[in-house]
Formats: sequence, structure tokens, C-alpha cells
Amino acid sequence: MILPALILMAVRIQSDAPAVEYRQPQLAAGNGMVAMTYGAGKSIYFTSSRDNGHTFGPPVMVAAEGVMSLGRHRGPRVSILPNAIVITSVAGKPAEADLRSWRSTDNGKTWLPGGAINDVPGAAREGLFAIGSDQKGNMFAAWLDLRAKGTRLYGSRSVDGGVTWSKNVLVYESPDGTICQCCHPSVAMDRQGRISVMWRNALQGSRDMYVTSSADGLKFEKAQKMGTGTWQLNACPMDGGGLAVDEHGPVSAWRRDGQIFLARPGEAETLLGTGKDVALAIGKKGLYTAWSGAGGIQVRLPGAKSATPLHREGAFVNLLALPDGTVLAAWEHQGSLTVEPLP
Repeated sequence: MILPALILMAVRIQSDAPAVEYRQPQLAAGNGMVAMTYGAGKSIYFTSSRDNGHTFGPPVMVAAEGVMSLGRHRGPRVSILPNAIVITSVAGKPAEADLRSWRSTDNGKTWLPGGAINDVPGAAREGLFAIGSDQKGNMFAAWLDLRAKGTRLYGSRSVDGGVTWSKNVLVYESPDGTICQCCHPSVAMDRQGRISVMWRNALQGSRDMYVTSSADGLKFEKAQKMGTGTWQLNACPMDGGGLAVDEHGPVSAWRRDGQIFLARPGEAETLLGTGKDVALAIGKKGLYTAWSGAGGIQVRLPGAKSATPLHREGAFVNLLALPDGTVLAAWEHQGSLTVEPLP
């Protein structure tokens, strides 16, 4: 059965210079704004919408860093806090790159750079990280860390809206010497500021997803494997999944081999479809998931038993639940970005 593609009002964002490709869009919402950051060559850009993503203003260059990690879930992230907008990205020379931040207190018109979040220079050079924030302005960053032999998961917390960051904390290290080396982590924070982090482990020959949580960003609970199955794999799939938090706790979507699953800690996984690069968001109607499949980007709407095509050729979809409960999707396609509301 071939399902019809979703036909909604989409916004396309593209460069005036054909040789400049916009890549890896990331969305955030708050204070009456939808914010989007993305990478283009060696630069970081920001644009925003005041009408729930129906139109976006002119792009603003946040920084031109010379070398920026971009592609395969690398690239900048954006957070909207009560008194600031914060963009984070791994940038710098390949062997020396750090996880850095930029802040704006004038709704994205101007940006001031901050220092490195990783407190060992070059430790975040793999370029794979995630940021979570809450409504009080607390933030938590997690990244694949290379300060010692093997890849570990480190983190840092900010309690002042990204102005300063705490001493780095070891979130998890595998007893086998390394976690998966090229799969991005995910971070989600609930209304009480509780932090949940997900990553792909490398343990006993398997590359499965694990989740841990913390009340303070300093001490983390024992890691829990997601789902009951396993993926025996002696390689990195470069695919880290997505994480969100609702009233029942963390919920995750991720890839095992060529299949996409949904799971909560301690429960069996549910098969959603086939593909890779999955994202998820929790809207007023329920859980939305989207991923790249054989027919392009697929989206599974709340209550649906199967996925619906969203775009035939797009990739690296990102989902965002707006304060009113509606959900936006953003993705890259042939050097441009598309933003579209989901029903």
C-alpha cells in the first residue's frame, strides 16, 4: 500500500550563493519564538520565526570558526532560555576542536562567544554532542569525549543560562574500554530539571542504546539498556537516535540494524519501521517520530499504525514540539532547509 505524502505549508530556506549548502538544521521554541540554527561551510547561522514556523527572518551569522564539525548529526544546537538564546557547536582545528557556546540577549540579532565547555582542550573533537535545557534556564551538555584512550561520555551543567559551565562530569564509561565512537548522544530535561542522557554503547560485542538519569547533573544512575534485543556489530553505525521526556519519564527512538524502534527504560521495544536517523517529539496529540527510509523521510503520527512519506529526498530530519503542542519538522535537501508543520 502506498500512502499519500503529507501536503502542508512548507517553508524553504536556502542560500543566495549556489555553492553554499545549508546543513543539519536544529530547532528550539520558547518566548514566542521558533529558533533554528544550522551550519554552512565553516559558519554557524541562526534564523527565527514569530508565527510558529510559517515564516522565518533573514539568517544571522553567529560565528565563522574556520573549521566546524558538520554532518552525520554533527553541527550546531540551539536552546531558548528565559533571558537568552544559546547556540553550541564543536569548532576549531580537527585535532583541537572544543565544544563552545554563543549567547544572544537581543533575540538573535547579535552574539557573544563563550569559552570551551569541555575542560580538557580538544576532548570534544569528535564533534558529537547534545544539549538539554529547562524552563528555568538550566542546561546540560553531553558529548563523546576523547581525553583518554577510548571514547567516554562526559557532561557539564550550566545554571546561569549558559554563561558558565561546571567542571566536567564522567557520565558513563564502558567496562570494555569505549562506548560507540561515532553515534551522537541525546539529552532531555523534564520540568523539574531532571536530566536524561542516551548514547550507543559498545559492550560485549553489541552496539545497543543505553539511558541514564540525574537529578543534579553530577551523579548519574546506573545505565539501563533500551529494549530487550541486541545488535551484534563490530562497527559504528553513526546513528544515535532521539530522546524525549513525558509524564511517564524518558522515551526513546533508535535504530538497530535497519529497523527503527521505540522504547522506554525497562520495557520491551516496539518496531516502528525500517530506516535510519530517527527523531522524535511529544506533541499535544502524542508521540511523533520521523526517520530516513528507502522512500525518503517517513513520519509516524500519533495513533498511526504505519508511517507516511514526508519528503522523497530529504535527510537528517529534526522534530520540535511547540508550546501549543503542535510539531514542526525540519530537514536538509540539496543544500537547502525545509520546515513543515505536522498534523
